Amino acid sequence: MLNPERLPCILHGTVKSTPRTGVVSAGSQMRLFSGKVLLLTVSLFALAACGDAPGGAPQAKEILRGAQAEDADFAVVPVTRATLPQLSKWPQSSSQPVSGWLEKSSGPASQIIQAGDMLDLSIWDNGESSLLAQKGQKAVELRSIRVSSAGDVFLPYVDQVYVAKMTPDAARETIQKRFAEISTTAQVQLNHQPGRESSVDLISGVSKPGNFPLPDRNVSVLSLIALGGGVEAHLTNPQVRLMRGSKLYGISLDRLLKSPALDTTLRGGDKVYVESDERYFLSLGAASKEAQIPFPDDQVTALDAASLIGGFADNRANPKGVLVLRNYDGSDVRSDGTGPSKERTIFSFDLTSADGLFSAGEFQIANKDLVLVTESSVVQNGTVISVMYDALGIGLRARSLRN
Repeated sequence: MLNPERLPCILHGTVKSTPRTGVVSAGSQMRLFSGKVLLLTVSLFALAACGDAPGGAPQAKEILRGAQAEDADFAVVPVTRATLPQLSKWPQSSSQPVSGWLEKSSGPASQIIQAGDMLDLSIWDNGESSLLAQKGQKAVELRSIRVSSAGDVFLPYVDQVYVAKMTPDAARETIQKRFAEISTTAQVQLNHQPGRESSVDLISGVSKPGNFPLPDRNVSVLSLIALGGGVEAHLTNPQVRLMRGSKLYGISLDRLLKSPALDTTLRGGDKVYVESDERYFLSLGAASKEAQIPFPDDQVTALDAASLIGGFADNRANPKGVLVLRNYDGSDVRSDGTGPSKERTIFSFDLTSADGLFSAGEFQIANKDLVLVTESSVVQNGTVISVMYDALGIGLRARSLRN
């Protein structure tokens, strides 16, 4: 058996042998050197078999080691045509703090008076003994009358008049009827200026954010974004967010544009903003690009992910050992097959087969998944051979110097 302590001596050709008398022939010297080379080759391959050669990425067997043990804290699931139907029933992991989205509900093309709105009144009265207008004056102007939190306004001679939740035309008729009680010839003109409760805020993600009054009750999210100058071009897979009360709703701009029925009608007090998709997955191992990759679309399959990372390193990657590592919530774990059996789950792909490629094109990548391209075992053997040739080169140079 090879003594490791003598390996450096073999490399440098300094192994001592039993002294011999006489001159050693050139053939004997060559046979001695060939024996050293053979011994070196066997030794290096023995070392490769006993341990792992240095590499840039792990092998699949290293990652999956111990998966079959009873106390394994992770599960391995091959992704094939046979397993895809079951996997489609598993809970979809999501860290998005949104409550779905609201469908469009058309409203009348008129405004509604809300608390905080401002009213301007012009009261015309041609009566000879009018209480409202002075002699020779045909109209009285009442400006900037704020609607109270209770929904009413105070007007001279008629006291409180409730106008909240009325259209401007309905409020004008109500006020005119109240003034007609003291002057039958009185006529009212009303101008409505929406306040905070009759406007919406477009916060960010557009060219011109700001506060926008609602001209009617039929203003949609896309109409508001258009008023704000459109979505900023640098956003990745833009996501539209709607804050209404204590809830946050969300949808992608792409889906909103393709589904007119989802172009939600806004209410006074709504807040809208547009942001980049916050989801991402990680790429590591023998991939062409190791990085944090943002989601460019609503859905990214494993095959999409392979393309987004620039494919695999041709001289290193093992296409039979592409892994997707995912962390599930404890509440997602199931024992009946309708969910993962472990919180930590590894999905494995063989991209050298048609079934593996088609299945990868149907498997959805989740937020914060790790796509790991394992390294081929051939790479380690290549590393060993490279070391062997380096050693041979050192030996040949040393022998040349001695001669």
